Amino acid sequence: MSKEKKRREALIYHAKPQPGKIKIVPTKPYATQRDLALAYSPGVAEPCLEIKKDTEQVYKYTAKGNIVAVISNGTAVLGLGDIGPEASKPVMEGKSLLFKIFADIDGIDIELDTKDVDKFVETVKIMAPTFGGINLEDIKAPEAFEIERRLKEELDIPVMHDDQHGTAIISAAALLNALELAGKKMEKVRIVISGAGAAAVSCTRLYKAFGARDENIVMLDSKGVIRSDREHLSTEKKEFATDRKIDTLEEAVKDADVFIGLSIADILSTAMLKSMAKKPIVFAMANPDPEINYQLAVKTRKDIIMATGRSDHPNQVNNVLGFPFIFRGALDVRATKINEAMKMAAVKALANLAKQPVPEQVNIAYGETRLTFGKEYIIPKPFDPRLIAEIPPAVARAAMESGVAKAPITDWKRYKEELLARSGDDKKVMRLLMSRAKARPKKIVFAEADQLDVLKAAQIAYEEKIAHPILLGNRVIIETMMKELEFDADIPIIDQYETASLKKREHYAQRYWEGRRRKGSTLYSAKSRMRERNYFGAMMVLEGDADGMISGYSRSYSSVVRPIFEVIGRAGEVSKAATVHIMITSRGPLFLADTSINIDPTAEELAEISRMTANLAHAFGFDPVIALLSYANFGASNHPHARKVRDAIRILHEKHPEMVVDGEIQTDYALNRELHQSQFPFSKLAGKKVNTLIFPNLESANITYKLLKELHAADTIGPIMLGLRKAVHILQMGASVEEMVNMTAVAVIDAQEREKRKLAKSKGKSGSWA
Repeated sequence: MSKEKKRREALIYHAKPQPGKIKIVPTKPYATQRDLALAYSPGVAEPCLEIKKDTEQVYKYTAKGNIVAVISNGTAVLGLGDIGPEASKPVMEGKSLLFKIFADIDGIDIELDTKDVDKFVETVKIMAPTFGGINLEDIKAPEAFEIERRLKEELDIPVMHDDQHGTAIISAAALLNALELAGKKMEKVRIVISGAGAAAVSCTRLYKAFGARDENIVMLDSKGVIRSDREHLSTEKKEFATDRKIDTLEEAVKDADVFIGLSIADILSTAMLKSMAKKPIVFAMANPDPEINYQLAVKTRKDIIMATGRSDHPNQVNNVLGFPFIFRGALDVRATKINEAMKMAAVKALANLAKQPVPEQVNIAYGETRLTFGKEYIIPKPFDPRLIAEIPPAVARAAMESGVAKAPITDWKRYKEELLARSGDDKKVMRLLMSRAKARPKKIVFAEADQLDVLKAAQIAYEEKIAHPILLGNRVIIETMMKELEFDADIPIIDQYETASLKKREHYAQRYWEGRRRKGSTLYSAKSRMRERNYFGAMMVLEGDADGMISGYSRSYSSVVRPIFEVIGRAGEVSKAATVHIMITSRGPLFLADTSINIDPTAEELAEISRMTANLAHAFGFDPVIALLSYANFGASNHPHARKVRDAIRILHEKHPEMVVDGEIQTDYALNRELHQSQFPFSKLAGKKVNTLIFPNLESANITYKLLKELHAADTIGPIMLGLRKAVHILQMGASVEEMVNMTAVAVIDAQEREKRKLAKSKGKSGSWA
């Protein structure tokens, strides 16, 4: 993608369909006059009077306790520098977005047009009653130190400058684990800090809190080593000035155990790295390019333990591991500040989490067989769902123990359950999907690449490294549209009508005829069919010229299914193919089956569909909790429709007792845990959160998923085909570009799973996705 195209995409993302990235939505009913009278006048007077009597009641009757102000003056924005308050707003909105999606905190961005410390502090103090906490962001040093210090002293709500403390907390956790792996002690290691800004100062202070000694620390700024005999040092730099008679980074890193980079790209040479002590620890955190290239560093020193700020290398020091969860814990106990004890608790919780067994969902997201504590995993991954259940409680406990909590927690089990309910599962599956596909992209045929939206989807898949597209269709049309889209990539374009494709057509026709000559096919008809894109594309997959295929954008589902079934066919152990839609809802992902193929499945077929859907959920990193739906609950009706579902449950309980599945059950009882528990405590689903729904027939499944999609604007992934021999998936006609990109990722993951199954089978193990 050209630099100009990336620029346009970023601008369009922020401008359309609605400017900005955040909005405010009501949390109370507002449909009737009664609702409005309670929300505003006269009903609103009652909570006002209660708060007047006791100011702390503001946390009970308003949203204050869940609102964090993200405040900047735009003087040190990312790598852009002093760009002003208005220009910093997209970044502050982005930070507010991260607060919401990771910790369910309502971030409100505020940009102040002042560089005067007194005015800044006074303005924030005046606004402080609105907020439960203050996140300071992108304020240049040394003003940032003074602003944070004063606000922490003068306000009774949590205040944290994330640029300082976020990096410090995450890197400290990584450093504790790296030192453990290297067999070194914090109080003995020699540490070099490249950079002397807000983050560097905060990092060094926190390392000292964990035992690092002043005499073992050397800090450098743009002028070189910060020595005690240098003139005009700021207060912060004086704190870390060394008495050693050295001037350069080259001198500083000789025999050093730890290098912490918070400066500029490529400042650490291979010669410098070689001069460091045995088992060196290098955190090169300059973005986007680290102080030393990751591949170069690990090639230079086999014994290195390395972290960067980048997501494409192991051990990413990412602030999103910290600030959402630290504020979550602070808000939940109404802490009056974020103190050292709370920061250290967050460090220890993060470090400890990296040593625990990693959930399969995280392994899947990062394309790993098994992440384990070691040189390439010293810090948790941002997609780890355990973060919200581990970091906030640790921070909250520390706040209580250090005496700054005004609303102590007593029921920690319930608190963790509440945290998990906030975890934002509605979009995580999409992030997991894309991350996993990118880990090992596969060759995917876009069978209708001469359709503009299909080509756009292929372009996104290529540019985002989700897949290696193969474009099937009219070459002239495809190449013309590629120019219009600035899709400048050297990727295969196949026009099945061209002479160049004749040899392939002949080969595919022969192979197709060999498979279907006892099913009424002739060699002549086989050759004719290879001119049709869905037959040709499916044969590419069958013959191994591609790993997967998507089609169906411009044709009805039924017309595309036929060639796919004829060419690809069902997997050997499968009696019926089926489809699943994943609905991305506010309660998390819902797996719905069968939404597109089987009109009235038998009990045996329903059981088979349930098993395949469970395997799919596992493949996406979710533990399936399955309800087989009906209009009746547990034997309340003896109609054949209800008996069919009941028989399917009997089959599943007999053949697959390990599955968490039950029915027949009505939808409301399936999805409402309290209702289910109170009425049917004997059920396998009692007390559990159902995430998989199996419908008794195509009519009910298809109607339901389309209702959810249209009425609730729910994102969908699907229909995902189950039970075929190869990774081929059929779109709904007229699917959006986003839906096609999602399905491309599904096809890639499907191909990955098949590759994994093939390897497992060769080793005598069973596979997972039918």
